Amino acid sequence: MHEITTVGLDLAKRVVSLCGEDGAGRVVVQRTLRREAVLAWFVQRPACVVGMEACASAHWFARELAALGHTARIIAPEFVRPFRLSGKNDANDAAAICAAVRQPQLRFVAVKSAEQQARLVVHRLRQGWQEERTAGLNRLRGLLAEFGRVYPNSAAAALAGGRSALADETLPAALRQGVARQLEHLRELDGHLAQCDREIAQQARDDPRAVRVARLSGVGALTASAIAATVADASQFRCGRQFAAWLGLTPRQYSTGGKTRLGRITCRGDTYLRGLLVQGARSALQAAMRLAPERRSRLAAWMVATHLRIGYHKTLVAIANKHARLIWVLLTRDEPLHVHAAVN
Repeated sequence: MHEITTVGLDLAKRVVSLCGEDGAGRVVVQRTLRREAVLAWFVQRPACVVGMEACASAHWFARELAALGHTARIIAPEFVRPFRLSGKNDANDAAAICAAVRQPQLRFVAVKSAEQQARLVVHRLRQGWQEERTAGLNRLRGLLAEFGRVYPNSAAAALAGGRSALADETLPAALRQGVARQLEHLRELDGHLAQCDREIAQQARDDPRAVRVARLSGVGALTASAIAATVADASQFRCGRQFAAWLGLTPRQYSTGGKTRLGRITCRGDTYLRGLLVQGARSALQAAMRLAPERRSRLAAWMVATHLRIGYHKTLVAIANKHARLIWVLLTRDEPLHVHAAVN
């Protein structure tokens, strides 16, 4: 019997499809297991390379398999797709993962530690509650608009409108009761968000990597904490440009025949981190534009000049890209931040 050297796992909520190959690339085993039986199956096998797509529970499986002596590799789903030779199903996905993980030039996702994932829980909860708060404000604004109460598009205006509706006895009692419940729900969400902000600020103060990243203008505690918790090992990227490309901040390229064609940014990678960097770029650009020309650093002067040359929104992406490259330097090198030399 051929010895299994490579295994591809297609993870799902209740079942896991498995494809195992030997050193020559021949399929040795192909089966479907229930999730709770996967680790027991690997206990009985010699050490091998195990590949899986980046998805829910992939990091947990990778840590558990590493503890059993196996080499776990997490692959971005877009890198697995070209290796699927037939229609999409669980068995073909597992075979494609098994073929992809054998490629020597493939880039893998760094496995996050349990502590990193626990720190990201606060960010995920905050993100969800922020979206829920926005939906709640829009719902409140829509309910009041049905009774002729239209307010500006801001959270403060919507809340003020809801409080004024409570005191207006000309409105139906059922509406005022509903508005009261909605305002109470929004107050609870504000409390949750405030608690998350306090925990994230504490995380940013306690993590030396986050402290280094927060030195950049436009990178606050929220972004610094998220980067420190998400980027397990920045040295896996060869350069700052590769790190920016991982975040989806570089142009999509379609070049042929010696002609270079660049399009929109790829928008690959972590959408949460990319959004934080773009929002931070907005803050950095506004701060640079408020400074007098003689007081601007080279980086701030570059931001203003770029804004005049290509416009506001493209400049935000350019600044986010620049910040991503500088963040890679701060995470991989034990050097102070030289703002004046940063734009070279």
